[in-house]
Amino acid sequence: MRMFAGAIGLLVFGLFPALLPAAAPTVAPPPAVGGRSHVLMDSATGKVLAAQNEHQRAEPASLTKLMTAYTIFHALKDGKVRLTDNVVVSERAWREGGAGSAGSTMFLPIHGSTTLENMLKGMIIQSGNDASIALAEHLSGSEEAFSDVMNRHAKELGMNDTHYVNSAGLPDPQHYTSAFDIALLSRALIREFPQYYAWFSEKDFLFNGIKQGNRNLLLYRDPTVDGIKTGHTQTAGYCLAASAKRGDMRMITVVMGTESPDARARASLELLNYGFRYYETRRLYEAGKPVAQARVWKGVAETVGLGVPADIWVTIPRGSLEQVKAATEAPRDLTAPLDPATPVGRLKLTLGGDPLLESPLVPLSAVAEGSLWRRTVDTVLLWFE
Repeated sequence: MRMFAGAIGLLVFGLFPALLPAAAPTVAPPPAVGGRSHVLMDSATGKVLAAQNEHQRAEPASLTKLMTAYTIFHALKDGKVRLTDNVVVSERAWREGGAGSAGSTMFLPIHGSTTLENMLKGMIIQSGNDASIALAEHLSGSEEAFSDVMNRHAKELGMNDTHYVNSAGLPDPQHYTSAFDIALLSRALIREFPQYYAWFSEKDFLFNGIKQGNRNLLLYRDPTVDGIKTGHTQTAGYCLAASAKRGDMRMITVVMGTESPDARARASLELLNYGFRYYETRRLYEAGKPVAQARVWKGVAETVGLGVPADIWVTIPRGSLEQVKAATEAPRDLTAPLDPATPVGRLKLTLGGDPLLESPLVPLSAVAEGSLWRRTVDTVLLWFE
């Protein structure tokens, strides 16, 4: 069976007029920022661009509410709850998260109620512990049952450093996460629920005549920042998951355990600026678009386009796009039947000779077996191949 390699390379290189060897662009080392751990991640690709102790176990504090929100958003998507639901404040929600508690609150009255949408905004913008507990009880009956759902979502997202026991982020030895896991969660939340993510950029929320401001200082300092969430307890320190979009590129940074609200904001902004300054994210291939053609034997069609099953994005140092090379490993000749769900080869990308990314190559359309005559003729022709 004849194999072809390099055909994709010719196609890609046709996009870039200058192909002379060039030195790799210089990327400065990431900034040294305060805190116990941090991570900088590109949102489109998930590529980590800077990190320190990113898998170190950390107390999430109110960053827990990102998973509480993600869980409620999934319930909204599945039709289990509605934004217009009336959510009642239990004695537990009022006692552990209300005005008499030590944490942040939405100032919900005991046995009072409001819409689920208001509860979500109070939790996201004001970081209300009372709203978090009330939402958990509304969906699952108890915080304990809700925590099980949170942990299932964490497992599905690959958050291997995380375990939840409550919805608000109250301290507990069995309630923990990592900077990397919070970045994974933030990326999923932004990607899956853009219609709700806009709430994370709101600077204040008025409820029951009380107006409270968002504690994310970056919303006031950088117009490209549109989220995400702060967290703080005495033992966790000051934490921040932040995201900014500049042009078509979005970055996510998570900083854990800094010494003050200003310190977490400064550290996050330094990391975001570094990512945007030294890296770029590009879509190189679009799903459903052919990147090569293959001959088909014994089928109803003589050729089929080959492509990638999902868009291919890469995050690379700025100025290095022309150094991205591609090659295929796939048979030139295929035999019907062909199914778009079954890969027939691979596309390999390199940058400066180093592996960058691999993707399956799939037929872009199904090709059924041809008639008996077609199969017989092609069998004879293949003897001479």
